Amino acid sequence: MQHYDERLTAPGTWWLTAALCGVGIALTVLPLGLLPSLVGLVAAGGAAAAVVSVYGSARLRVVGGSLLAGDARVPVSALGKAEALDREESHAWRTFKADPRAFMLLRSYVPTAVRVAVVDPDDPTPYLYLSTRRPARLVAALEAARSELEQGSASELEQGSATGG
Repeated sequence: MQHYDERLTAPGTWWLTAALCGVGIALTVLPLGLLPSLVGLVAAGGAAAAVVSVYGSARLRVVGGSLLAGDARVPVSALGKAEALDREESHAWRTFKADPRAFMLLRSYVPTAVRVAVVDPDDPTPYLYLSTRRPARLVAALEAARSELEQGSASELEQGSATGG
């Protein structure tokens, strides 16, 4: 069951900047002729747009007992308490409170975040810092996934004791 899905996309100003990169290159090579100018516009604009698309897009999901944050996949059972962070707390946790061992899905254009403790003793990562536009909903989704996991474990134990196994 899917509890949460959010795609963090780059703001419009980043796309405008990518377009302006293409225009800037086109104007720079315009003295060489119209064709080189058009090639410069398409090539530079396309390259800048690709960079914005790759960096500016990240996905957060809570599904199937796991948290997927960018390329990371963490089982909910390895996670502890999740805390929604407002603008000021987010700034603190990504600057002077930050731990270099933490996993950070950080997007500068998203002012709020969630900090999730990692309770797996074999994992040196102390916490996950996840930029999100909906921190309260992500915390609720993590709690719901943890609750489902605990209920599933409890029902497995009950079935095992009822069957004598």
